Amino acid sequence: MKQYVIDGLRLEEYEKLKAYLDQYLTSSPLGGVYWLELDQDILTPLQKDHRDCRPHVFALMLEETYLSCEFLVRVEKKIKCDCMGYATKEQLNWLIDQADAILEKLGIRI
Repeated sequence: MKQYVIDGLRLEEYEKLKAYLDQYLTSSPLGGVYWLELDQDILTPLQKDHRDCRPHVFALMLEETYLSCEFLVRVEKKIKCDCMGYATKEQLNWLIDQADAILEKLGIRI
């Protein structure tokens, strides 16, 4: 799986991140996995057409020493659909910017 990984987290940084993600993102039934909903403006034409599949999300997995952000655009409601796939360059940049902004907001310097 292609992903953006932020590692080297200390326990207090993990706890800050967990509290933030618990408050602002939807959690998956799998522990430590959160859904970050993509901005509607950066969906591909196919993703925009698949209104029944919305929201389109990135999976963020938080462990004690790292945050992993998958580059696969998923849908919460289905296991598989044609509108799922690896992110476009614009979507990748958006994801990285979002992850970095969360760290900055929480004062986490990696």
